[in-house]
Amino acid sequence: MSMQFTVPDMCCNGCVKSITKIVQSLDSDAKVEADLSIKKLSIETQASKDKVVAALEKGGFPPE
Repeated sequence: MSMQFTVPDMCCNGCVKSITKIVQSLDSDAKVEADLSIKKLSIETQASKDKVVAALEKGGFPPE
């Protein structure tokens, strides 16, 4: 499943690494791409959107 989010709190590559770790804790094969200039996150995963959103919120990166 492919999903996209805007993550206002994502500001650096450290954030991207943390977000990738969060998403891959749900699905180890997940692919995460980020465009820091527009704070856009693209995720390819087998995990449900609800689980991804909940994990990002818990990790301190609430998506919009």
